[in-house]
Amino acid sequence: MKLARILVVCACAAALPAAWGQKWEVGGAVGGGFYTSDDISSPSGTASAKIGTNLAGSFWLGNSGRGKWGGELRYDYEMGDLELNQNSTHASFAGRSQAVHYDLLWQPAGSEAVIQPFVAFGAGIKIYQGTGTQVVYQPLSNIALLTQAQDLVAMASVGGGIKVKIAPRVSLRLDIHDFLTPFPKQVITPVTGKSPGWLQDFVPMAGLAFTF
Repeated sequence: MKLARILVVCACAAALPAAWGQKWEVGGAVGGGFYTSDDISSPSGTASAKIGTNLAGSFWLGNSGRGKWGGELRYDYEMGDLELNQNSTHASFAGRSQAVHYDLLWQPAGSEAVIQPFVAFGAGIKIYQGTGTQVVYQPLSNIALLTQAQDLVAMASVGGGIKVKIAPRVSLRLDIHDFLTPFPKQVITPVTGKSPGWLQDFVPMAGLAFTF
């Protein structure tokens, strides 16, 4: 199974930073996902397509040495309806996404600092899923269809944030990521078959990290 092979590769990548040191981190965070929109055109007109703003959550396992570099394997879950808009006409369909990715972290202050700003960049995969109930008639179906399907796409991840130690092994973590993927045309399907391009998902989060 293609997804299983990708997850195995990501898990193997997560083990590589062990050579850099013995400091491990596990954590979790919650926040929100804010997607950009894009236009879908057809002979019948143009509609704005996007995924609605909603809750997001993330868990990670990371490793770093005493230097400035580290890495983490992350799992992200987001809710968010699939949406089409044209003037006063609106169509929506329940949806969600899940992502697995590996990010490299550069921490200029070093991993031992009390206040640790960081920059993150990496790649992985993201699955967009339409989870609503199909209906006989859907508004704006002459431009695009919102479907009960799923779309597995490659994902690039860039971001940054700050970790603040609040106890010897506990840090408050604030970060924001920009997740970039090809437009998920299997769940928001243009009737012309032409994809609008790339979709960006800005995700600010706050959480706790535990080191061991």
